Amino acid sequence: MNKCVIYIHGKGGSADEAIHYRPHFVGHDVVGFDYKSQTPWEAEKEFTEYFDEQTKNCDEVILIANSIGAHLSMASLYDKKISQAFFISPIVDMEKLITDMMRWENVTEHELSTRKEIPTKFGETLSWEYLCYVRKHPIKWDIPTHIIYGEKDSLTSYDTVKAFAERISAELSVKKDGEHWFHTDEQMAFIDETIKNHYKGKIV
Repeated sequence: MNKCVIYIHGKGGSADEAIHYRPHFVGHDVVGFDYKSQTPWEAEKEFTEYFDEQTKNCDEVILIANSIGAHLSMASLYDKKISQAFFISPIVDMEKLITDMMRWENVTEHELSTRKEIPTKFGETLSWEYLCYVRKHPIKWDIPTHIIYGEKDSLTSYDTVKAFAERISAELSVKKDGEHWFHTDEQMAFIDETIKNHYKGKIV
């Protein structure tokens, strides 16, 4: 039985982060995806082609996706044969995140629709096209999923992630005092323990 684990990093991350998960999935082919897509419509093609090629000989596929990587995965891989997914600090409501950023920047919908793109002081660019897209394409995801969330995530509120988890029947583990970016030894240990306890297959 061929078993695959695909890791999809977040913004500023690297496919090399997949190495961290190899000790937890002995007997699996663990790979990281070095993608170029920045939008869901780009991911539809790139993610699908990569996934189909990478998993064509796999009997079991585990997906581990981080932050925006989880958002792009849900937008493009919702109809794939994935046994189980682990999402770390996922962006689960992109419309709300965009409108939150608009509020932080004091940008109105009329202004964004007129200017199309507006750079922000916190390094992101607000996009009217992106906002319209996510409104027209709500997330559809019914793959067994476990969400790993930091209590102090600055991008997604607990109420938002909890509502999403309930909507898709996902399990939710919350790291006390955790941030959006899981990177400390304690935070990474929380991820490791969660995967160990909630992976539904058998780790050799």
